[in-house]
Amino acid sequence: MTNTAEYDDYDAMGLAELVRSGDVRPQELLEEAVKRTEQINPKINAVVQKHYDEAEAAIRAGLPDGPFTGVPFLLKDLNILLEGTVTSMGSAMFKDYMATYNSTLTNRYIKSGLVIFGKTASPEFGALPVTETQLFGATRNPWDLDRTPGGSSGGASASVAAGIIPMANASDGGGSIRIPAACTGLVGLKPTRGRTAMGPTIGEGWGGQSISHVVSKTVRDSAAMLDATTGPEPGDPYSPPYFDGLYLNEVEKPPGKLTVALIPEKIGNGSYSPEIRKALEETASLMVELGHDVEEATPEVDGYALQFASTTLLAANLALKVTQQEEETGQPLREGDLEPSTLALIKLGRSIDGEACAKASQINHMSGRIMGRFHENYDIVLSPTLSTLPVPIGYFSDGDLGEKIGEFMANTSMFNQTGQPSISLPLAWSENKLPIGIMFSSAFGQDDQLIRLAAQLEQARPWSNRRAPHHAANLP
Repeated sequence: MTNTAEYDDYDAMGLAELVRSGDVRPQELLEEAVKRTEQINPKINAVVQKHYDEAEAAIRAGLPDGPFTGVPFLLKDLNILLEGTVTSMGSAMFKDYMATYNSTLTNRYIKSGLVIFGKTASPEFGALPVTETQLFGATRNPWDLDRTPGGSSGGASASVAAGIIPMANASDGGGSIRIPAACTGLVGLKPTRGRTAMGPTIGEGWGGQSISHVVSKTVRDSAAMLDATTGPEPGDPYSPPYFDGLYLNEVEKPPGKLTVALIPEKIGNGSYSPEIRKALEETASLMVELGHDVEEATPEVDGYALQFASTTLLAANLALKVTQQEEETGQPLREGDLEPSTLALIKLGRSIDGEACAKASQINHMSGRIMGRFHENYDIVLSPTLSTLPVPIGYFSDGDLGEKIGEFMANTSMFNQTGQPSISLPLAWSENKLPIGIMFSSAFGQDDQLIRLAAQLEQARPWSNRRAPHHAANLP
């Protein structure tokens, strides 16, 4: 790299092309990413595990020839494992949890040529839509340091929005890719259930609600990364419909004329704020300008039942995670091991009976049936990613947690529960220049359709030239 501005001109695929052409070496890209981490991380607190030595060793050993060879990359500090490094889950209980093997997805990242040099912050066990922990402190939004970058992939979104890297690993069990993408002006695709791997030891996350992918600057990076990581592995409990093609190729294809259902009001408790509603209406107008048919329509799902199901499965799974850690270490849960909000979820999970878990699973599956029939009439569901702008740091530290989550979140979780692909795109901006994410969701298995539409919208309303005030390139 001749200068920092040049680094910012490229997405991950662009940086990889520079490596292939010989214009830049992987070591130079790593040095730039590390320099930026050291410069901006004290302000945003996004990178909480640093693996600089491991990254340099990987480069010296020779990188695989893949679509992202030489591109620096960060894993999320939650569930995904890199052998010989700590994955803390954002929790004091797991702060020394050393991985003895790689997650399947980690291996696929390595095979794609990425250079993994650290891990990004997550809330404890990924349970909240903000990234603030007792273990590491608050992660801050590069667009406004007093606001959240979202959660649970808040460290991932902050690191990309701050210009450390163009793309980072993220995961989504109730909106945790799309919420941070909306808070920080990025592309956040949650693929169809089972589209990316969770093994070799995890069968499913949160009763099938969770899946991993990335947050990125561009649609094409997200598409190319899906090509690099998609596909079942031995023992998978399920896999989505097979896609016979490359998602990257879909970026260049027009989406055709689509029928779009605009959800005019939030499903369940809470409502859209005026700025969010305005952004939704402007997006609907853009869709019409692009030739799509848009009409107001709401699927007949039960928002309160969905909330019960999501909370039940989350609480039960987190309780099991803590119990398994207690059994593995021989150490019972001690005071201070968990944050108060997490501890409340654990207590709830330990009080839930089998019938409640079965009911939660049934609600999710029945909601998937309802959405399947809904998509017989509509190609795309259009709604805001969040109900409000990014909330201030500490917003969830007091008051009614459930009520505040209802005020902040929109309907991201519904598409985790039905397993559908769903993407947040930064198509609008608030009066005080904060990004606003708009969410588009397709029928189960139709990731390719979502990518075609996202690419069309990216061309119509480009966003990658926007730079957050607290960006690494702005520092001396």
